[in-house]
Amino acid sequence: MGIRFHLVCDQAHEFEGWFRSGEDFDVQAARGLVQCAVCGSSRVSKALMAPAVSTARRKEKLAVAAHSEKAKALAKLRELAREISANSEDVGERFAEEARKIHYGETEARGIRGAASGEEVAGLLDEGIGVVPLPVLPEDMN
Repeated sequence: MGIRFHLVCDQAHEFEGWFRSGEDFDVQAARGLVQCAVCGSSRVSKALMAPAVSTARRKEKLAVAAHSEKAKALAKLRELAREISANSEDVGERFAEEARKIHYGETEARGIRGAASGEEVAGLLDEGIGVVPLPVLPEDMN
């Protein structure tokens, strides 16, 4: 079970996020892992939530708005994924190894992407090596 927060970024974009707990949100936000679904800003805070009053008209408006925002966010994520692919080298399963080599100056600095286990990512973060997980987009799931 989780908790849903109404969130707002420093550009006043509002969106929702699900977290295991309030503390989980605080930890992720402090590490810059919570980002605005519209502009990508990592300056995100919890906003006050009004109680949800359910009406058929309100549900329909919310569904249309949510679909529109979801489509916009998905389009931005697809564009970001294309940009990352065009400007980085796919090192596949060697991601953790290559990230360490770059970090410690054993090989040329360059943008890389690839696959890493949760344990490998945790190890990289513990060593101070910044990594960003990329979402799996719907067309990537086939």
